[in-house]
Amino acid sequence: MSTPPPLSGGTPGPDALRPLLSTVLDALREGATQRRGPLPSGGPDAVRAHVEATLKEAIPAQGFGPDEALHTLTRLASQGAADPAHPLCVAHLHCPPLAVATAADLAASALNPSMDSWDQAPAASALEALVTKALAQEIHPQADALITTGGTEANQLALLLAREKHGTVQLLTGENAHHSLHRAAWLLGLPDPVTIPAPAGAMDPAALDEALTDLSPRRLRRGHGPMLVAATAGTTDAGLIDPLPDIADLCEAHGARLHIDAAYGGGLLFSPTRRSQLDGLDRAHTVTLDLHKLGWQPVAAGLLAARDPADLGVLNHTADYLNAEDDSEAGLPDLLGRSLRTSRRPDILKIAVTLRALGREGLGTLVDQVCALAARFAELIEEHPGFELYDRPGISTVLFRPYAADDAQVADVRRKLLHNGKAVLGRARMDGRLWLKATLLNPHTQPGDLATLLKLVEGNTVR
Repeated sequence: MSTPPPLSGGTPGPDALRPLLSTVLDALREGATQRRGPLPSGGPDAVRAHVEATLKEAIPAQGFGPDEALHTLTRLASQGAADPAHPLCVAHLHCPPLAVATAADLAASALNPSMDSWDQAPAASALEALVTKALAQEIHPQADALITTGGTEANQLALLLAREKHGTVQLLTGENAHHSLHRAAWLLGLPDPVTIPAPAGAMDPAALDEALTDLSPRRLRRGHGPMLVAATAGTTDAGLIDPLPDIADLCEAHGARLHIDAAYGGGLLFSPTRRSQLDGLDRAHTVTLDLHKLGWQPVAAGLLAARDPADLGVLNHTADYLNAEDDSEAGLPDLLGRSLRTSRRPDILKIAVTLRALGREGLGTLVDQVCALAARFAELIEEHPGFELYDRPGISTVLFRPYAADDAQVADVRRKLLHNGKAVLGRARMDGRLWLKATLLNPHTQPGDLATLLKLVEGNTVR
């Protein structure tokens, strides 16, 4: 009978992992060197052909062994990656994770706690309870928070909590809001959301007031639950922040519940100079945070904070094999109410390690660096005669376009840069026009890199 492959846990685990880690690190370096840019060149067809040629068959009859498999496929993944650590990979809210957070994620994978019962995750569950509460209290002194897979799950949970507390709720959200809010209303069987105009990229309070004034009497007559307003602190398209104090005032005046999607902008809480941009955040009933954006965590690292922790009680559920009542009465912590998921990773470990390693000051410095970098990029665009700037950045997103280009040419230059692997830019439609989007999340990026980006766009724009 053959000896089973080694495991990652227990006292023998580290010795089994050590040589494999060297293999992985070597392959990561080789792949990045072979890629020679932020993205593999050749587009989808070339990448797919390279993967198929390397793999040949997904499930071979005989294995190649751990070293060959790790080296071959890690190098393949690295060579074919969109690398957010490259200064010209700036399309999305896709951060380059901190090395210390990635190392902590390895520890989480090696130990493999499952966060659905205390006897599978004793220390991890205690750590999660402590750190999530501390993060929530950055928003409100009484708040608590749950770990989620990201902003989409957090927004879904926010709508679920509102529905379970108040019955059928009517969602009102800006036309600038994240798509996950509309999807959450659909998943939960709520009425179609009311879309509030955002003429300059941020929700219009006057239009919100008009909609609330129109809806309130009708809903009260029919005995329906309150309205739920979802504001945004850091839009995906332009990084703009809705006028949160004005929106909070309107919600209080109309008896509406307030959710704020701060998946992007929530990282400003760590910056003493930019925290004031989130004034009004503490008045929300629920807040979405996402530390795999302005928190430099590997995916996933989302949270949903609730100002009243009692609201989270609707998630409580009993499964005798996980949280039997007599076990709970005997003092074993009940974890099922901390998520809609059952098995889930201890994502809190990498977050806790990062907080301990950098502290509030260190994270705030990173936030300030990327925001300052975005401001500098905006200056470069304004100084360049061939480019138009949409607006000064609110956080770290910059929208721009070549002056002489129409929308089709803007879309074309972006795809051309993707195809040749030279730069990864996003796109956003604002004021009826298409813009190139640079989301700056890499604190190591230099102004010279941004000047290079402008040269690449200029050189690939069809005249």
